[in-house]
Amino acid sequence: MRTEDLVRVLSTNHEPVKSGRLRNALAAALVIGGVAALCLMLATVGPRPDIATGAHLSFLAFKLAFTVSVVAIGAVFLLRSMFPGRPESRKFVVIFLPLAAIAVIGVTALLLTDMRDWGGMLIGTGWAACLICIPFFAVIPFGALVWALRKGAPTHLRRTGAAVGLVAGALGAAAYAFHCPDDSLPFVAIWYGGPVVALAIVGAILGHRLLRW
Repeated sequence: MRTEDLVRVLSTNHEPVKSGRLRNALAAALVIGGVAALCLMLATVGPRPDIATGAHLSFLAFKLAFTVSVVAIGAVFLLRSMFPGRPESRKFVVIFLPLAAIAVIGVTALLLTDMRDWGGMLIGTGWAACLICIPFFAVIPFGALVWALRKGAPTHLRRTGAAVGLVAGALGAAAYAFHCPDDSLPFVAIWYGGPVVALAIVGAILGHRLLRW
């Protein structure tokens, strides 16, 4: 078959992608992933015992504000990624702004605190649980987002894969926040931000394989 014939065949009955269908698929993936992560948290580690007292709700709200902001900004990028050629590298950097902000906040909190208290603020009591639980809770959100993205036609697969890992990690971190016994700004910056960035790297590595079409 000649090139001209192939182009003519491919262009026959060509219909534009329905943006509403892709938007709904992404929304469903976010809801399914978020609910699944929360259910995994409840079925494994459970919420922190004193959560009902409300004594630490301000820190829980801070953790959720950080993680939800990552999800929200990442979701906008992912929706754009579902259409060929839309994402731009400059806009991709924007999804890391909440991580940069939490890093600045964490460093500022350390500088305003006596150095003798840094150890407790940085390490806390549940750093190891963060490293295990956040990636574990992010597995189903990651799979759900890959399913949704494959309904579109992403072209920048590594960047899109990184965004998938970032959003999935943030959903896992949001679920873990209901259990986390540590209330420290530097702790959140390191032990929430670290796993989320690690999952973004994993997503970038796997993106070329999982999202190609």
